Amino acid sequence: MDNFRFNAPTEMLFGKGQISNLPEVLSKYGKNVLLAYGGGSIKKNGIYGKIQELLKDYNIVELNGIEPNPRIETVRRGVELCRENDIEVILAVGGGSTIDCSKVVAAGYYYEGDTWDIVIDSSKITNALPIVTVLTLAATGSEMNSGAVISKMDTNEKLGTRANCMSPKTSILDPEYLYTLPAIQTAAGTADIMSHVFENYFKKDKDAFVQDKIAEGLLQTCIKYCPIALKDPANYEARANLMWASSMALNGLTGSGKVGAWSCHPMEHELSAHYDITHGVGLAILTPSWMRYILKDETVDKFVDYAMNVWNLPYNEDKFALANEAIDATENFFKECGIPMTLREVGIDDSKFKEMAEAAVNHGNLQYAYVSLNKEDVYKIFSMCL
Repeated sequence: MDNFRFNAPTEMLFGKGQISNLPEVLSKYGKNVLLAYGGGSIKKNGIYGKIQELLKDYNIVELNGIEPNPRIETVRRGVELCRENDIEVILAVGGGSTIDCSKVVAAGYYYEGDTWDIVIDSSKITNALPIVTVLTLAATGSEMNSGAVISKMDTNEKLGTRANCMSPKTSILDPEYLYTLPAIQTAAGTADIMSHVFENYFKKDKDAFVQDKIAEGLLQTCIKYCPIALKDPANYEARANLMWASSMALNGLTGSGKVGAWSCHPMEHELSAHYDITHGVGLAILTPSWMRYILKDETVDKFVDYAMNVWNLPYNEDKFALANEAIDATENFFKECGIPMTLREVGIDDSKFKEMAEAAVNHGNLQYAYVSLNKEDVYKIFSMCL
């Protein structure tokens, strides 16, 4: 296990009715609030009205229409709103896209150049407005980390940036807010959670026992509770466990002390950048093919751990057969959750595979992944997903 620094500074207010604490939380930072949200679902499910009622003594400016893959143009609009209205705190209400957008708005407020600069080069981030979140989707873990992913569609770029000052100050997690989610969002969100765990679980470090046991537990949580949430959307136990798993999957716990680049996320970012598909759907499509592609003598023992400790599969002396059984179980799980499992199903052909493969390697440092990947490898993985 390598040396590491673990810091999870976000205050988490978890459970029913925690939104009532919002006025007290925001009062630490000021009265001028940027309310950031997406397509308007918070108006249908009542959260918007509740916030207006709770914050009647605050000055609220709205940044709405944040896209599922948030665009740099929306970030720029948010920065201008903050400057024009002397915003003191950002309230991000939604899923990871809204929170990611808000993070870069918060940092962009203090940056004099074009905000895309701080997406390309995080070293240019010096400060950020305080951010408070109300989570409405269990998926990205953005409510409890310092990272953000932003898209620039005119150049087909989808890139991540990170700075400690962008971590939310407080996040409010009420599992009841997940009840009205469309089924595909619940399923895709679960795939996103699981992919965050996979990215850190499948790494070369062999002695991070604590991290791997946490990872296996989070994966089992997703496998147990996603089908329950899909069948019974108002099942509080299922929603609560998925919501907490989302935060734990990407707050640094499972990745501390484990080095190397991620594998599937850089590849999926290219799919989203070119075709604007749902991030979790892209990850679900890629993951089984990536697993099959990297299954080798040097990785099979890790897949045996995955098979036995996550899927509870019985030991088999044929390690490769056992590993493939676990990969098949992964693919079948996503399929049974209602996720399309081929690129053709989401309207993607092979016309841009070479271009996307090269960009994934360049942007994602895939030569440092669990199994080093070059552009030919990524091209083959994309082709396996057709």
